[in-house]
Amino acid sequence: MVVFDFDGVFTDNTVYVDQNGVESVRCWRGDGLGLDLLRQRNIQLAVISTETNPVVEIRCKKLKIRCISGVEDKAKALRALCAETKIDLQSTCFLGNDRNDIPALNLVGLPAVVADADVSLNKFDYFRTSTRGGFGAVREICEAIFAATENLAK
Repeated sequence: MVVFDFDGVFTDNTVYVDQNGVESVRCWRGDGLGLDLLRQRNIQLAVISTETNPVVEIRCKKLKIRCISGVEDKAKALRALCAETKIDLQSTCFLGNDRNDIPALNLVGLPAVVADADVSLNKFDYFRTSTRGGFGAVREICEAIFAATENLAK
């Protein structure tokens, strides 16, 4: 299973606010093709986000990814998700970008962060994408996992 944070991972951490207070974000379209690669391998996908903005659910629905939003404790939500899906934490990747992701990152077999992750994550030995959040980091991790599972698919 691959689990993603949303803001700063699918987005570049920018939020647009219009005169009515409506927020919107910017996402990388190419990420969807990467997610499709993982679906070809029957790899489950999910987003765990602290954000409560409906844009998270709407984007996840379009990408056909399970969305767990409004989460205060991502590690607890990740444990529950793995228990529900019967997928071992060591068989899970979590892609994050900030200090509130550390507890979840430290639970999984493949902890990964985007290239522009917060400096507080530098002290950990997490896999780091070469691309920034919102600029193809999701696609990059999907491509890497797809390639790594090539022999398993045969």
